[in-house]
Amino acid sequence: MAPRGGKLDIDRFMAVLTEASVQWQAPVITFIANRGATPFEILVSTLLSLRTKDEVTSAATVRLFAHARTPAALLSLGESKVAQLIYPVGFYPTKAKRLIDISRILLEHAHGEVPDHMEGLLALPGVGRKTANLVLSEGFGTPAMCVDTHVHRISNRIGFVRTRTPTQTETALREKLPRKHWTRYNELLVAFGQTICRPVSPFCSRCPVADMCPRIGVTTSR
Repeated sequence: MAPRGGKLDIDRFMAVLTEASVQWQAPVITFIANRGATPFEILVSTLLSLRTKDEVTSAATVRLFAHARTPAALLSLGESKVAQLIYPVGFYPTKAKRLIDISRILLEHAHGEVPDHMEGLLALPGVGRKTANLVLSEGFGTPAMCVDTHVHRISNRIGFVRTRTPTQTETALREKLPRKHWTRYNELLVAFGQTICRPVSPFCSRCPVADMCPRIGVTTSR
């Protein structure tokens, strides 16, 4: 096993990952956002991505958005058609119902517009803090701290935070991570976690930030 890294410099950590990330595939929601997706499309895509592989999410969004890109259009499809289009994303029957319910709520109470604030997003069915933060960040360009399993795991592995849950990690990062890094932090760590910093036996031998990482909790690596 290679020597463990030293003190973490978060600015250099972000700079190195930014340079290395050109070799990695962007997370699916970032990819969709970079194509000019609307906040509604970001919201729908994020909900579809929960517990679903990126390639499955990407294909499902292409099928769904070919038929509907607005709350009104989606609502007109009906629940069974939406379920058919998004299959085989995880929990597709439940997600189809939620997308119909959300579309109805947006049309009845928000003139078809996705809320641009945390409280409004959290009031929508099936929307938690991770989804809300991703919509704010990728859909509205608002600095937001989106924490998924990759962000939670890697933030602790590099010793930047010491937390037990993603919610605790979000709170800790809001206090410690410079605001200029908030949006890119999620994008970079998700791609990093999918390619190099894997949950089990990460590729430490080809990690671009190995010299800064104490590898907390890592027992085996490649």
